[in-house]
Amino acid sequence: MATKDLRINRQIRSREVFLIDENGEQKGVMNTYDAFRLAEEAGLDLVEVSPMANPPVCKILDFGKYRYEMEKKQKEAKKNQTVTKLKEVRMQSKIADNDINTKSKAISEFLGEGNKVKVSIRFKGRTMTHPELGKEVLDTILVKLSDMGCAFNLDKSAFMEGKMMSMMLSPAKSSKPKAQRAQEQKPQAQDKE
Repeated sequence: MATKDLRINRQIRSREVFLIDENGEQKGVMNTYDAFRLAEEAGLDLVEVSPMANPPVCKILDFGKYRYEMEKKQKEAKKNQTVTKLKEVRMQSKIADNDINTKSKAISEFLGEGNKVKVSIRFKGRTMTHPELGKEVLDTILVKLSDMGCAFNLDKSAFMEGKMMSMMLSPAKSSKPKAQRAQEQKPQAQDKE
């Protein structure tokens, strides 16, 4: 819950609240007015931390400090969050070997960046009658990626959707986070100089 959604002091509308004082002791269920009076006597705020509980849970604390701590936690959680994008590589069922190599390299780069990849084969005109050609191309790409040493997971094997045959790939999970792997690779690059 965002700190701007929290009710404090006189914004609390329920008649009774479950109170936790500034020392973390549970005072139990009491009248909201009495809880507010206790917060005023302590020179702190009455903050509704769990509005969905019955009765709502309120704490006596310094709201400014509490808001700062909550925002700090949210920023930290956002920083540790990884965003995966879905990249799509399209081709036709009749494709030259050199083009397959080029597409395989692009897929390998996308997977290396931590993105998911959808590999699609478009069927036009009479090629619709030969979906096995598209399956062969997708299988060839899987073999090429394995030969390149690219670590990936096959999320969805080849499947038809309309005039397209697709498969979904995702990067293989490694034990180390991407930022840590990048830090380890930098010193190696400097050693070569």
